[in-house]
Amino acid sequence: MTLKNKTIFMSGGSRGIGLAIALRAARDGANVVVAAKTDSPNPKLPGTIHSAVEEIEAAGGKGLGVVCDIRDEAQVEAAVAAAVERFGGIDICINNASAIALTGTLQTEMKRYDLMNGVNARGTFLVSKTCIPHLKQAANPHILNLSPPLDMSAKWFRNHVAYTMAKFGMSMCTLGMAEEFRKDGIAVNSLWPLTAIDTAAVRNVLGGDAMARMSRSPEIVADAAHAILTRPSREATGNFYIDELVLMEEGVSDFSVYGPQGGGEPVADFFVPDWVFDKVSSKVSHMLG
Repeated sequence: MTLKNKTIFMSGGSRGIGLAIALRAARDGANVVVAAKTDSPNPKLPGTIHSAVEEIEAAGGKGLGVVCDIRDEAQVEAAVAAAVERFGGIDICINNASAIALTGTLQTEMKRYDLMNGVNARGTFLVSKTCIPHLKQAANPHILNLSPPLDMSAKWFRNHVAYTMAKFGMSMCTLGMAEEFRKDGIAVNSLWPLTAIDTAAVRNVLGGDAMARMSRSPEIVADAAHAILTRPSREATGNFYIDELVLMEEGVSDFSVYGPQGGGEPVADFFVPDWVFDKVSSKVSHMLG
């Protein structure tokens, strides 16, 4: 199966993992709607909705960029309506937009708490809710949340409880909506990387160039997402996927193509349960968590 002529509505997507997923889908000939806030260049962050659309179309797909703050219900409704008007429907919803602040309770300003929970948990709920009526009309509908397994270990909460709550809020959408819409044939899954991924968040929040050199490229998540989104929606729902495990199921054995640069061990990402490391083929260092 491919994503040719499928329409993807993606929150975020002007850079990083979201853009990599969009470009992988575009190579199949997919339509990708990039609903994000970045309308003009930012010297600290690469990419805009316009540059993303250019890259999507250069890769072989069709793109539509819509300025959208996913915390705003009216903006989300307008973005989804624009997607349906342009492409005739929505086959896939990807909740990629996310906000991060790795601060303890006393260091977390409430405006930052509200931002993370507004974008991550509320935004995922709102974007999914708005897309679902259209997904019900699709042939193989999927919702994919870029959020972690629900591993309720205190180590994931102790240093940044607000961020963890916000990310787990996305994952609880997966848990609940997968069952709620199972009868409609809508697959609802989460995808999370085994390792840190070289993105703006890693470079700006998690340790700059040094951390980037211990991170894999976004293409590993994009390839895993493609594998999930081409699976039959009635047979693959309610899962908390890890990128490397997905690709192992697809027959991939050489993960060195995804980095890190220089060939060293990648560093494990936050929120990866302990049992996962017994299943994967790669060796990773455990600096985070």
